[in-house]
Amino acid sequence: MLKREDNELLVRVGPGTPMGDYLRRFWMPAMLPRELPKPDCDPVRLRLLGENLVAFRDSNGRIGVLDELCPHRRASLFYGRNEQCGLRCVYHGWKFDVDGNCVEQPSEPPHSNFKDKIKQRSYPAREWGGFIWVYMGDKAAMPELPQFEWALLPPENRWQAKWTYEANYAAGVEGELDSAHTGFLHDTKTPQAEMHATMAQAASYWTQDKAPQLTVQSTDYGFYYGSRRRYGEDRYYWRVTQWLLPFFAIIPMPKWPISCRAYVPIDDERTMVFNTSYNADGPLTKEDLAPLEAGIGPAPELIPGTFTPKLNASNLYGLDREVQRTRSYTGIYGINNQDRAVVESMGPICDRWNEHLGTSDIAVIAMRRRMLEEARALQRGEAPKAAADANLYQVRPLDIIAPVSDLKTLVDLHAARMRAAQRAA
Repeated sequence: MLKREDNELLVRVGPGTPMGDYLRRFWMPAMLPRELPKPDCDPVRLRLLGENLVAFRDSNGRIGVLDELCPHRRASLFYGRNEQCGLRCVYHGWKFDVDGNCVEQPSEPPHSNFKDKIKQRSYPAREWGGFIWVYMGDKAAMPELPQFEWALLPPENRWQAKWTYEANYAAGVEGELDSAHTGFLHDTKTPQAEMHATMAQAASYWTQDKAPQLTVQSTDYGFYYGSRRRYGEDRYYWRVTQWLLPFFAIIPMPKWPISCRAYVPIDDERTMVFNTSYNADGPLTKEDLAPLEAGIGPAPELIPGTFTPKLNASNLYGLDREVQRTRSYTGIYGINNQDRAVVESMGPICDRWNEHLGTSDIAVIAMRRRMLEEARALQRGEAPKAAADANLYQVRPLDIIAPVSDLKTLVDLHAARMRAAQRAA
């Protein structure tokens, strides 16, 4: 269980909160490039870490992220005109560039220098690796963008999506750090012939041993943890998941593609999830893309024109009790839908002080402790090391059957192979 005061520290992310200050020291995925498809396109409302913002792409293609409310009379800049390298408030014509400078005040006398005294709050934004990223922290401490392996790949090697999650960010991350649930929540009697080959292979491993042994290894970027299941007489099936500060997880699978997800807080109670499914060895195939685009894999099918999953609490995530009795453990179709159903059922902010955690929860416990330690360290003036070293993010998960039982040996061997492959490329 988690003390109430620790839970408050973990989930409160607004301006001036300890965790909010910590998260603001990292670059965060915030949008898909198609949301701002061309210069001078329509501005877009954006809410991050409890702040209401507006994003736009100016005439030169640069991206601006500003406080939504005009500093003049507090009208929303969402209704503004995006024109000639700036966003113009429609109330009195004040215009702001991507850096928040007030460049025009047509309602003031021509000789006035009042505009030079006005600065709208703005945040740096960059396109990188298929997402638009935003940095909301101290600009003097702004780090490089994290060098994820998938961000360095050609676009045809990855598939990306975004959706909303009706829970706080920590609850979403915790779901990714729980290998024990796969043998239950995702158990199915669906014939393997009807499943994507990689998912069928993974499912066959998960269900052989439903009480995996978990080991956590701390790192500069967060930690990796292994779940070890018995596989036959003398071998183990290992799933090694990477957790990267502050809210990224790279999930193992037996074959490419694998997926990285980021749980970016909209506010204390809602989250945006950014998924990248990728193959470091080559372009994604039609077979790879089929379950991704159908919403049965790591990302859900969305209501057209929104980022809201089609199956959600309002329709019980498509729960079919007859299917639950005869075909799947949950009666809910699709891995992501199953995950969201149980996590969102805990409420927007889970009462973690009423939990009774077991040995299958050690990675969840380790994540919470690390996040609390990191936020408190920043309060003491200690800058987060992970944010300062972009190359720490070049890691992979591991999914393997092996006679070796030592987690660190497995990961070291895997990392050596990864470095050799990168050198060869």
